[in-house]
Amino acid sequence: MESDRILLRPWRDDDAEALFKYASEPEVGPRAGWPPHKSVEESLQIIRTLFHSDHIWAIEWKETGEPIGCIGYYAYGESNIEIGENDAEAGYWVARSYWNRGICTEALRLLIDYCFREKGFHTLWADFFPENPASGRVMEKCGFRDTGRINRCSQLQLGADKPVKIMRLDNQRR
Repeated sequence: MESDRILLRPWRDDDAEALFKYASEPEVGPRAGWPPHKSVEESLQIIRTLFHSDHIWAIEWKETGEPIGCIGYYAYGESNIEIGENDAEAGYWVARSYWNRGICTEALRLLIDYCFREKGFHTLWADFFPENPASGRVMEKCGFRDTGRINRCSQLQLGADKPVKIMRLDNQRR
């Protein structure tokens, strides 16, 4: 999946240094529910385990060929929130130095198109910490609507005890 500026592609072992560079930033991980990475080795282990999936991609900045973030979805049974059997939960993050450039919006639009057109999901869900309203704005720009529901995501490594706002986007193509 790609746009003019980004490419969504599988993670590779040789991405570990770039992942560590960005995922070790103290402002990034906690906004998405995970602690900052502590070493290149930890980042490599995450690539080989959590990111070794057919539904999690590196967000590559085409200009440099470097992965600058991550995006993916969690299907029924994997999600942090209660979703239907034909639904998925989207999640994403981008390096701090790339914030406020529309990259997450661009990546999420690519993911939405893939999830609805290729995977046939009925509804996409997403959530964000209220203290990270920028993530909620990305979702709104992509058509997600606030459900009015608040949840706690027990599967998160960091922030499992904090509330998240739940957003929803229905597949209009059904």
